[in-house]
Amino acid sequence: MSKMKVAIIGCGSIANGTHIPAYLANPDAEIKYFCDIVGEKAEKAVQDYGCGEAIEDYRMALDDPEIEAVSVCTSNDVHASISIDSLRAGKNVLCEKPAARTYAEALEMQQAQHETGRVLNIGVVNRFNTGVNRIKQMIGDGELGEVYHVYVSFRSQRSIPGLGGAFTTKSIAGGGALIDWGVHFLDIVMYALGDPRPKAVSGQTYSKLGLDMPNYAYLNMWAGPPDYAGTYDVDDFVTALIRTEGPTISLNGAWAQNIGAEEMYIDILGDRAGIRLQYGKGFVVYGAKDGVLLETTPTFKSEEMFQTEIDSFLDCIRSGRKLASHIDTVILSSQIIQGIYDSSEQNKEVVFDQVPEAKQ
Repeated sequence: MSKMKVAIIGCGSIANGTHIPAYLANPDAEIKYFCDIVGEKAEKAVQDYGCGEAIEDYRMALDDPEIEAVSVCTSNDVHASISIDSLRAGKNVLCEKPAARTYAEALEMQQAQHETGRVLNIGVVNRFNTGVNRIKQMIGDGELGEVYHVYVSFRSQRSIPGLGGAFTTKSIAGGGALIDWGVHFLDIVMYALGDPRPKAVSGQTYSKLGLDMPNYAYLNMWAGPPDYAGTYDVDDFVTALIRTEGPTISLNGAWAQNIGAEEMYIDILGDRAGIRLQYGKGFVVYGAKDGVLLETTPTFKSEEMFQTEIDSFLDCIRSGRKLASHIDTVILSSQIIQGIYDSSEQNKEVVFDQVPEAKQ
């Protein structure tokens, strides 16, 4: 079987840190193109990895009949357009999270996937996390009893990324802390619960600590130095209550807060047992038996989730298997995030209709 030819679209940190190494480690994949509108980034990738061709226009890769798969690793504002163009060109797509800036854009992506029949998976990599999958199995097996509520906290003291840049410009990113960090936490919850349909949401977002950019105090800025001539019009704090066909979900999230404690965890509350998952780490199970309170910290061998994600993407193209990261599933998270932003803007609860079915 010949190797699957792949194009990397966008050669920034997510591509270099996860996608490219995972494709290179897969014996059935071959990266044929590195594409970036900044040509130097694409050229550097060719030099660093010793393979592929550097291009600046992704349409060159789409015009190549040898290309079967593309990874979209660009800024959020072009996720939808590049993914849709790729699907219509007959390519299979793995698009980084979030699916798009808005729910409407995500629906357009879903529509294109249904019309073309090609694969469109979203980079919600925690669906390939060993610990998350163990929690999902425990819930499915009834070990927690009835799961009635999930509480999510993703809060940091002063962690606005790249102040004034793409992360803090709504027209590029679509939002701030909620769409950047919250998408990961919400997707873990939805996946572990079996992706229940959202019914309604009441939320509020705030843009407070980054507004006075020159006086914003911080220890580090992981997405690059601040651009004080740039834009800051996104949320740095969010709170919400989500009603689903299953459990309720509540959350508090902050890129920046005036509390010097970081909290990155998910509490899953069942009537038989509960779980606290520390994001990116392990989890603890709390329960009781025969009048005794129990606390268990499972230990297990974990697979590298980014490698599993890429391997599964390539496998599903050839096998026809539908992954849990398919747009049809992940679009629920897009609907919830949009609902929180709409609820905040309208200052009222947003009630969801059923997710419309894309035309076949």
